[in-house]
Amino acid sequence: MKVLKTLLLALLLNTAAVSYAQIGLPAFFSDHMVLQQKDNVSIWGTDKPGSKIIIKGSWGQESTATASGEGQWKLKINTPSYGGPYNLAIKGSNEVTLNNVMIGEVWLCSGQSNMEMPVKGFNNQPIDGSGEAILNSKNNQIRLFTVKKASSLEPLDKVEGLWAEASPATVRDFSATAYFFGKKLNTLLNVPIGLIHTSWGGSSVETWMDKETLSEFSTIELPSKLPEGAPQRTPTLLFNAMINPLVGYNIKGAIWYQGESNRGRAEEYSRLFPTMIKTWRKKWQQGEFPFYFVQIAPYGYDGGNSGYVRESQLHTMKTVENSGMAVTMDIGDCDYIHPREKKLVGDRLALWALAKDYGMEGFAYSGPVYKGIEEIKEAKVKLSFDYIENGLSSYGQPLSGFEVAGADKVFHPAEAQINRDKTLTVWAEGVTNPVAVRYAFNNCEEGSLFNTDGLPASSFRTDTWEE
Repeated sequence: MKVLKTLLLALLLNTAAVSYAQIGLPAFFSDHMVLQQKDNVSIWGTDKPGSKIIIKGSWGQESTATASGEGQWKLKINTPSYGGPYNLAIKGSNEVTLNNVMIGEVWLCSGQSNMEMPVKGFNNQPIDGSGEAILNSKNNQIRLFTVKKASSLEPLDKVEGLWAEASPATVRDFSATAYFFGKKLNTLLNVPIGLIHTSWGGSSVETWMDKETLSEFSTIELPSKLPEGAPQRTPTLLFNAMINPLVGYNIKGAIWYQGESNRGRAEEYSRLFPTMIKTWRKKWQQGEFPFYFVQIAPYGYDGGNSGYVRESQLHTMKTVENSGMAVTMDIGDCDYIHPREKKLVGDRLALWALAKDYGMEGFAYSGPVYKGIEEIKEAKVKLSFDYIENGLSSYGQPLSGFEVAGADKVFHPAEAQINRDKTLTVWAEGVTNPVAVRYAFNNCEEGSLFNTDGLPASSFRTDTWEE
């Protein structure tokens, strides 16, 4: 028995030594990857303890590191302006060469099912124009990486995934929102785009947050064991397995499409979501990197009022530095929670990036956002808005979805009128002393208010009354 134990120990030690006898890299450092341009990007991996690691980029940069006693190494290497393909030679105990590497813009894409929804659509749930988009998708300047779904009680350092060039075979199964976002950037900037997609349908925001951050929220119960089902609804599990391993991979920014699973906890979401953004930025140590997200679309939820979670998202846009929100009030469907117009969603996210991060001018990137009450006069409420340089429009359709209430807090259907001074007047028959206005502030109200650039207004309310 003693001899057997000795042999087993020797086998384990030998296995550990073998595992670090050559260079090991995370899955996202591989052929076809995209590295962030004009940056000092991090690259890391494993090798035999004490090994000297030399990395040479064919663009003319070199960097070195030494593997620790545990076999871990990490270094930084400067990247040039966009271009490629290049190769990246890594020499340690052995030599590894990464081929067809592009230098460009890298974006992290995360959320729940509306981010996960592939270009081909879900079963019996199509995406408008998907066939044509897939057919014309071959483009070696767009690179795609999807993180395989996983969950963990403890932070992991590896994910499963594979970089691939955009083509009909790869795009059809890739996130539609992320792909259309990246395609718009590539078309207008003519720069290689790398998209790292990590999402899980039905996930709540707290599953994408770490234990330390969530410990500050008394309403969140941290898990002590893995659940038998639905890990995407258990706090920390997706952060540990699908975000933590990515931390440090240099990115330009992030896009996010989530909120449906937190619909019934809007007040809590108004605190959790901004905190998640702050935490990710802190983890990445890249400053206040851009974070653009999608406001959830109208849908016929069973009970509750999703207007409150859309309000939480609007609050995040207004208060979190370097953030932006793509509004989808005009493309909701009372019967399907997954809007078909994913190209519109991706394009609207791209507008924020093009305007805020890439210096493009001359176009609008946000729909109207309620600013304040100008006056209440003769039973009518006059409202003003931001992001309406050229004014408001309903594009020939009746203005709908407005409600007005008096001091009794009872809301009545209201009429609305766009004024020449770019304001909006709202009134309701029988409400002689109005004090509050709401617009599309329910589960499924199709948006009717836009700016003249065709971008829809967010739902809003002027009151702060409790639900």
